[in-house]
Amino acid sequence: MSQLARERQVLRPSQLNALARDLLEGSFAQVWVEGEISNFSRPASGHAYFTLKDERAQVRCALFKPKAQALRFLPRDGLQVLARGRLTLYEARGDYQLVLDHMEEAGEGALRRAFEQLKARLAAEGLFDAARKRPLPAFPRRLGVITSPRGAAVRDVLSVLARRFPLLEVDVLPVPVQGDGAAAQILDMLRRAGASGRYDVLLLTRGGGSLEDLWAFNDEALARAVAQSPVPVVSAVGHEIDSSLTDFAADLRAPTPSAAAELLVPERGELAARLHQRHRQLQALLARMQAARAQRADQAFLKLQALRPQLRLEQGRGRLAALRRRLDLAVAQPLAGAGERTAKLLRRLDQAHPRRRLQDHRHRLQMLGQRLRAAPPQALAQRRMQLQGLARALSSVSPLATLGRGYAILQRESDAAVVRGPDDAAKGTWLRARLAEGTLRLQVGDDQD
Repeated sequence: MSQLARERQVLRPSQLNALARDLLEGSFAQVWVEGEISNFSRPASGHAYFTLKDERAQVRCALFKPKAQALRFLPRDGLQVLARGRLTLYEARGDYQLVLDHMEEAGEGALRRAFEQLKARLAAEGLFDAARKRPLPAFPRRLGVITSPRGAAVRDVLSVLARRFPLLEVDVLPVPVQGDGAAAQILDMLRRAGASGRYDVLLLTRGGGSLEDLWAFNDEALARAVAQSPVPVVSAVGHEIDSSLTDFAADLRAPTPSAAAELLVPERGELAARLHQRHRQLQALLARMQAARAQRADQAFLKLQALRPQLRLEQGRGRLAALRRRLDLAVAQPLAGAGERTAKLLRRLDQAHPRRRLQDHRHRLQMLGQRLRAAPPQALAQRRMQLQGLARALSSVSPLATLGRGYAILQRESDAAVVRGPDDAAKGTWLRARLAEGTLRLQVGDDQD
């Protein structure tokens, strides 16, 4: 890019188209356009391309395959329509176009605006709040279907109900579902069905159609009656893309009549499986109860046997026999002990009898006499031997032997004390000298060495 181009901020066509696309998409996020279809084409891709025009201008439009297949009418040139979409720019050609997400015939435009205004007002009142909606019964016994008796919707509902839950009682409450006066007749049938007390749940349904075809179900009085019904109400009006005020006011909205039938009742296969499971649980419970009752019956039978008179008598006899055996033992044991004690006493008495004692003393006397007669000679010989031994021992230590060799023993005459030295005998002391043969009386003189 040249210096001149940078100074002038020159854009390339792709840059300009990108800026224009961003500007368009930011300024026109979603718009409604009413006009006449022109140059309608639908190639093999399934998308639809056409032009919407009025007397003075036109705009190119694109309706891609998913949205084109949801149309409830066949677009064609010259048809006046009301379209909703976002404005964008196709950068490759520089053409701006309207990419649509909804399109309806132009005659429905006023109805659509009236529907949206009424819906907003009732919603502001809280008529559509989820908090006021009631749960459906899990196993309804009788269903009231408020619909046309000749439409495809009632056939679909009855077919699904018969297949899923044939036990349900179904009453078709016939009403017109479109046209003048249809809303009033639907309202009257709804009130009568709710007041009858006959039904557990009510189904308000019809097949698909244009907004004008479904307009009876957008009646304000009917929507209020649905919300105030004493019986829960299911609404299945039109196809999944359709919506009505009764759908919002009902306790449950179903996308189609067939879907409503499936939501109303359980599937019998699933129900049979649940019943089979409950049956097994019940059997197990009964088996446990039976076992417990049998155990209690056995215990009661044992208690009853324990309370029978015959059994109690037999038990009494047994106890009596045991008591007799204990009594016999109690009597026999003291007698046996007394006999033993008596025998011991008799033996002790016999041993203490004077005759036995005289015999014992006589026997002891004889033994002592024998010992006495045998004792003197033996004792004398024994004493003699002892004396001889002692004499020999005495002779070996006797002072007499010393005296025999010429020695003498001096003793003071006054006290017989042995004189061992000169200090033991003072002058004039009388002494007695013991010799080997006899004694001498001596007096201590003057000369002492």
